[in-house]
Amino acid sequence: MEIQNLKNAPQHLRQLAHWHQAEWSYLNPGQSLEDRIEKMQAYLNDEFLPSTWVAQVNGQPLGSAAIVRQDMDIHLDKSPWLASVFVSSEFREQGTGSALVREVMEQARQQGVATLWLYTPDKASFYRQLGWSVFSQEKYHGHAVTIMSVNLS
Repeated sequence: MEIQNLKNAPQHLRQLAHWHQAEWSYLNPGQSLEDRIEKMQAYLNDEFLPSTWVAQVNGQPLGSAAIVRQDMDIHLDKSPWLASVFVSSEFREQGTGSALVREVMEQARQQGVATLWLYTPDKASFYRQLGWSVFSQEKYHGHAVTIMSVNLS
């Protein structure tokens, strides 16, 4: 498995957008697939924020993880955020998600990020195993989510 920045594998942007839209559209009401694709164009630039990393084998994408300035329209005082951690169903439970999260954490650490944030509707135990701590449990767009952080310094 190889993990690389999406800016170096832009051919995967549309597939990632489809996966993300199918998985999380309920948390982004009103956002269409085309809106998501347009928003994800920002991941193809040379800036660190936002960035997406893609796990792939033989050119086939397995999943992704991103780092963004903001991932919620609340908690605007917290930044940056781990976002869009997704592994295609046929590749789950093989360490791909953990590898993607660790890659983003390391990239953030190298950029001098002290604390990284995330929110998840249902994967808090997965992130706890990777060293993340629960900050709060809240409702977001009508859905229960867990907000977590990890200290990188």
